[in-house]
Amino acid sequence: MARIAVIGAGMGAMAAAARLAVAGHRPVVFERASTYGGAVGRFERDGFAFDTGPGLLPLPAVYRDLFVKTGKEPLEDLVPLTQVEPAVRHVFADGTTTDLPNARRAGVAEALDTAVGAGAGELWSAFMNRAREAWDRSRRPLLEEPLWPNWQVLADREPYPAVARRRLLRKDRTATTLTEIGALELGGDPRLVALLEQYALAYGLDPRTAPASAAVLPYMEQTFGTWAVSGGLRALADAVYARCLKRRVEFRFDAAVTRIVVKDGRAAGVELADGSVEDAEFVVAGVAPGVLDGLLPDRSVRGEVPARPESSVPSRLTVHLALRGPRPEGTPHRTVVHGADRDAELAWLFDGGPWPARPTVAVLRTGDPSQVPDAGHEAVTVTVTVPPHARVSEAGLEAVLTAAERTVSGLRDRLLWHETRTPQDIAEATGAAGGAVPAPALAAARGSLLHPANGTDLPGLFAVGGWSHPGGGLPHVGMSGALVAGLIVEGPEFRGSQ
Repeated sequence: MARIAVIGAGMGAMAAAARLAVAGHRPVVFERASTYGGAVGRFERDGFAFDTGPGLLPLPAVYRDLFVKTGKEPLEDLVPLTQVEPAVRHVFADGTTTDLPNARRAGVAEALDTAVGAGAGELWSAFMNRAREAWDRSRRPLLEEPLWPNWQVLADREPYPAVARRRLLRKDRTATTLTEIGALELGGDPRLVALLEQYALAYGLDPRTAPASAAVLPYMEQTFGTWAVSGGLRALADAVYARCLKRRVEFRFDAAVTRIVVKDGRAAGVELADGSVEDAEFVVAGVAPGVLDGLLPDRSVRGEVPARPESSVPSRLTVHLALRGPRPEGTPHRTVVHGADRDAELAWLFDGGPWPARPTVAVLRTGDPSQVPDAGHEAVTVTVTVPPHARVSEAGLEAVLTAAERTVSGLRDRLLWHETRTPQDIAEATGAAGGAVPAPALAAARGSLLHPANGTDLPGLFAVGGWSHPGGGLPHVGMSGALVAGLIVEGPEFRGSQ
């Protein structure tokens, strides 16, 4: 039975701690903040409550597995989950609107035929069939197994079976990026292109360079569905924390780790801000790359994977709106309002251009009665991907509200107050430079969208959470916890869940 120091109380770190405790180890979690959950936070004011991180749960099977493996009560006995219907409403730049059903691909095709025109659904369905092949080829190594030692195979091999386009007297052309998929396989219709590319934008990926393997992102949502958590996503963090306590995981809050102790060539504990040293046989670090580097200033432990520099990864701006008046009947849980000028938006996000007049925003209107003071009010969250280190001006905020007004009728007249969460707030909460938000690992792209392995170059030190394999997003950080626990319990021969 080993004593294990866990740095950070994010979702991946807590998932690892719970699994390690069940295996007979003694995890102690050191968290510099006064609470747990990392990016999965909560903001409350005047009877309103908002999730400060993700608002929906994809692939709930990851957390169902966590609760099955760590106790008797299944996840849904503790945290009620509901498949939202429709999964999402899309409001395109030209005013076209469509509601896409949850986890019903045939229904998605029908909705696209109705909104975009006959044949649109067939094009999208054919694309999703190819996306399924990419998922089948990459799911296990990118989600369920520790990163392969020969990860270059994943970096060089594109799992998406792009369609070869014949060209007279010229070489056949195949799509290698999401943008090229939109042009070559979706007919270039700006609405289908916007539908596809927003999956990349939501994770801070440039669709012009995101590999075709990123097709797995819409495939996962439209195949496995999206789920709302009663009480908000913070309730899921509460449940994971409670499960850790039941398994006798020890938590120490307001306990900043300043150094990882190394003895005889391996991680042997942590030093805290007050100068005390906590010995451990293993150390699990659930922190951003820059933070980890600061804990081991004299060495590099993240391996050779050429992941994107943390400072270049986009962030998110979130605006919480407290509105007078009830949520209208039939309001979708989530609406994506697409930007007015795709080129201007991409230039802003990835090329240093100015704020666009109307960026793409996601509007969350949960209708959860626990998040409002009474039925005569509504809590709305608007989220937009922004460049790292972005400073939010009044003009930028106005652009976001203007976009949201396309789906929230009478927004400004109903507005009681708003609370803005900026990249600087994310940086303070997570330690990630510029408030960067990591994306899930993807194959191809020369390995730039892989994440460093959970095992590090320092024996006894393991990495967990969104900045390690298999990357960002609630399902992926949950899997990182399972992978780290497996590597510690079973050793380097561990090959993932069966």
